[in-house]
Amino acid sequence: MRLPGGIRTKLALALLLVVGGALAAAYAIVIPTLRDSLVDAKLEQLEKDAVGYATNTPGNDVLWEGYADDTSYLLGARVVIYTVLTPEPLTLAVRADSRHANSRDVEDDDVAARAALTLAKTTGTVTRNGQSFAEVAFPLAAEGPIFLTSASLEDQESTVAVVKRRILAATAVALIVALVLGYGAAAMHARRIRRLERAAERIAGGRFDEPVVDPGKDELGELARGFDAMRVQLAQLDVARKEFIANASHELRTPLFSLGGFLELMTDEELDEETRAEFLATMREQVERLTKLATDLLDLSRVDAGGLRVVQEQVELDDVARDLVDELRGLAGTRHHPLELDLNGTVEAVADRERVLQIGRALAGNALVHTPAGTRIVVRATADGGRAVLSVEDDGPGIAGEHLEQVFDRFYRVDGGVASGSGLGLAIARELAELMGGRVTLESRPGRTVFALELAVAPEQAAARRPALV
Repeated sequence: MRLPGGIRTKLALALLLVVGGALAAAYAIVIPTLRDSLVDAKLEQLEKDAVGYATNTPGNDVLWEGYADDTSYLLGARVVIYTVLTPEPLTLAVRADSRHANSRDVEDDDVAARAALTLAKTTGTVTRNGQSFAEVAFPLAAEGPIFLTSASLEDQESTVAVVKRRILAATAVALIVALVLGYGAAAMHARRIRRLERAAERIAGGRFDEPVVDPGKDELGELARGFDAMRVQLAQLDVARKEFIANASHELRTPLFSLGGFLELMTDEELDEETRAEFLATMREQVERLTKLATDLLDLSRVDAGGLRVVQEQVELDDVARDLVDELRGLAGTRHHPLELDLNGTVEAVADRERVLQIGRALAGNALVHTPAGTRIVVRATADGGRAVLSVEDDGPGIAGEHLEQVFDRFYRVDGGVASGSGLGLAIARELAELMGGRVTLESRPGRTVFALELAVAPEQAAARRPALV
């Protein structure tokens, strides 16, 4: 069940989380940094002023209150003077306080205590009654008294609070904008994804007529173009499958009907022996035709399943060429094709002899079946450029250019050609050649067509052909 909003909601929420996370991180970094900067500036200014104004200390104890008041006025901050009663343990007493009120809140001031312990200038912040203060303390003489000035950080805290509010307001606006824009962008992408989903459903349902179109240049556009390429390939495979089923059905039906008819005729007791022998010969041909079709289909299924194995051994291609010509001479005579053998010494290759012979039958059989009567066919075995080559050449009309790249496709048969076989022979030949580390090539023009099986030359022959080093 699809959730409400689906990918739109997820993408919008993802964008919302990214924007919200970024703003939260900015808030977490900016606010403490700003507060620290403002406090440090306040302490620096307070320290500078305190050192400048805390001079001309009175010699009479009675005058310390006036000194604290005058210095407080100049600094614009509270001033407290401490007397060090005992250094160990440290005991401080308030001698003067510019507030002229209860000084209990500063009796145990931490900054003043640290200045008394170190007898050095000390700065820091303290909190009293829920309010923050910046403080500077230092001894006015070698061993006291201790001068402390304390200024409220209310202005700094107000500034930080204002910045907080503005950042939070900006965050709220940014989140709303991100939600709206993210949902809109996600909705647009969701529509494109739904189009791809509908296209996938059409393709899965076997409808390949409608193209998959997405003009985008991003990943979804690339995916749509990949879907469309897949659609075209599946459409081609579907057409090939239907054509193959029709061809295979025809190839199976014709010999089966023929066999059935001959079997019925042979039940006639009045058949003479000559007619009976003729019927048996014809039935044998039909059985061989069925056997070849079954063998082709079995080989193809084994290749696809990776279950077809080849033996890599030393094979004499010239000997294979002789056997091939001897095997096909009868068929060539029946179809009125001059069949010739052209050899130039021993040609040794690394291959599987039975599979090489199978490929040779497919190449030569293609020439015998699909060229006009009287076409000359030459079978050759040669060594060329470090490769052993078994080729079949004919001087027929050739293969049209638009078919050259497709004749090795499975189930493919050239329109207008002789409707014989299943269209699997050349496809199987190519697969077998690749299993042996070779390849099948085709060159064709009017008056000359050459199918060639190229294989690796046997190591001994390759060494013999290698020029000697001087």
